Amino acid sequence: MSDEQKALLSPDEKFERDKKLEGIFVPRARKRRDEVYELGGKRPFARFVHYTSAEAALKIIIQKRLWMRNAACMADFREVEHGFSILLSYFSKEEKRTAFYQAVNSVAPGVGEQAVKKFDDWWKTGTIRFKTFILSTSEHGSDEDVHGRLSMWRAFGGDTGRVAIVFRLPWYAEGLLEGIKALNIFFGPVVYLTENDYHKEFCHILDNIATNHEILSSVDRSKIVTIIFNMFLIGTVCLKHCGFREEQEWRVMHFPSLWNSPLMKSETKVIGGVPQKIYKLPLDTTVAPALAALDFSCIFDRLIIGPTEYSWAMYEAFSETLSNIGIQDAYKRVCVSNIPIRT
Repeated sequence: MSDEQKALLSPDEKFERDKKLEGIFVPRARKRRDEVYELGGKRPFARFVHYTSAEAALKIIIQKRLWMRNAACMADFREVEHGFSILLSYFSKEEKRTAFYQAVNSVAPGVGEQAVKKFDDWWKTGTIRFKTFILSTSEHGSDEDVHGRLSMWRAFGGDTGRVAIVFRLPWYAEGLLEGIKALNIFFGPVVYLTENDYHKEFCHILDNIATNHEILSSVDRSKIVTIIFNMFLIGTVCLKHCGFREEQEWRVMHFPSLWNSPLMKSETKVIGGVPQKIYKLPLDTTVAPALAALDFSCIFDRLIIGPTEYSWAMYEAFSETLSNIGIQDAYKRVCVSNIPIRT
């Protein structure tokens, strides 16, 4: 395919091409997307939930901003490091490393070494370890609409007011992709694999490359390098210990040192007594027209108040706040979980 032909690809054709490439290089993530949206978009949207404190939730609604925290400050103290150690264990084995280079270099000579060097260089600077910002969400099922998920309420514990904000994201909308591109963010599922399973997955990827050699040969060399680099990057950031599997986590990721966005503003906040830099993810069309499909009022689905003795006060406060920012039928879209756990 010539550069001129590529330039003529419609948005739908580019979307289908990128889906195909994701299926080759990140097959498990591609499979999970298809499962969540019921095999390629038969469902118009999927729902994801963000569990947080009541205080933070109120700020999110009023400001239409979600906080993205540094991966180094997350609850799992081995965020990113865990994924990197498993990636490193694969490449430390000569036969596996050789198989990788043979597979990817058959598409374009030297792309494997170029992608690995690019990743290694960024890793050594500490950029990936210490300058990755994450927003955690979780898959949300219809059976959780009223009560939420017990394990997530427990995660916040104590006497802190807890809230779950549920969002609905469409399978494919041109405006949605435009917003994601403008923000320079990635959104994808977390993978829970053992080291052995990860190595098997890598072998599966190499088989995919061999099977789709003709398709990949038509892709620009620079794009292949970027795809492999992103495979390492997202694979490192979205690989977690199997013990976290029940979280069903999906992550919004921002790498400001790699791909900055003028729409993403940083601030220093004190969270849990720890001063740290955060990035604010705007869900606000007034920030930029490109964010219209990601405006809070467009993607908000419902709000669940966690078990609390102050349920009525919180119900009134959140219903009124949501109404004030233009959410229709806000009082019908707020509910209180009555799971009988101590607060």
